[in-house]
Amino acid sequence: MRRDQLLGLLYLNLATLFWGSTFVLVKDSLQALGPGQINFVRFAIATLVFVPFLFRRDPGLWRAGLELGAVLFVAYLTQTVGLQYTTASRSAFITTLYVVALPLLLGVLGHRLGWPIWLAAGLAVGGVGLLSYDGSPPNLGDAWTLGTALSYAFYIWRLEHFAQRFPALPLTGIQMLMVTLLSLVWMLGEGPTWNPSNFPFLSLLYLGLVASALCIWLQALGQRLVPAPQAAVIFTLEPVYAAAFAYVLLGERLGWQGMLGAGLIIAATLISQLRSTKPHPEQVTPEM
Repeated sequence: MRRDQLLGLLYLNLATLFWGSTFVLVKDSLQALGPGQINFVRFAIATLVFVPFLFRRDPGLWRAGLELGAVLFVAYLTQTVGLQYTTASRSAFITTLYVVALPLLLGVLGHRLGWPIWLAAGLAVGGVGLLSYDGSPPNLGDAWTLGTALSYAFYIWRLEHFAQRFPALPLTGIQMLMVTLLSLVWMLGEGPTWNPSNFPFLSLLYLGLVASALCIWLQALGQRLVPAPQAAVIFTLEPVYAAAFAYVLLGERLGWQGMLGAGLIIAATLISQLRSTKPHPEQVTPEM
């Protein structure tokens, strides 16, 4: 394995570990702030890091960054809203469905799908069903989080193309700026719910600097060096990390049915990366 590919794997693994911790922090921050407020503050902090890289006069770069930022806003918003109603562990495993949704999306766009994709889709649906019925009935948060999985699948598809064309730092900075602006609009619609006495300063600082600025930059760097199928497999570790953090910090536990559902989702994400006799949809770079 080449040195640059090993470096890319390191970038993606670090990002996945940090992302696994965010479910607990966002869940805790929702006790004091609304979803729009959390996302506005965390991405405003992240944007400040990239201010020196926002002075590029490249229309193509700005179009790419604004497009990716809009999709990223939807992904983070749906996940944050979902965490108001569902547990951090369930949110993490349902979010992982983007690994299955990505090749299915490419199939809708005209790529041929092999048997691993259909098997993975069936397992994933079964896994989400078991996970959603574990100890409590399905809730609104599960539905919102499915929106996260679909949005993030679209984001990875588009990022794979743009990351090859534009430098990672300004591309990431423009995305952060776009998410901040859209989160501001959403926050204004939520109305005032600030609770200064219980403001999660440290959590939001971590979410902004580490989980947003650093991780999205690491992802952009990693996907320049690692093919999408390998990157998707690495990302399947995120719910494992999230469940561990939720167990230690929030005391959340999955029952046997939830564990079985989580296992099916992990199996589905791994099977979706198998090669078949047909071309694997993620191994084809879409024409733009």
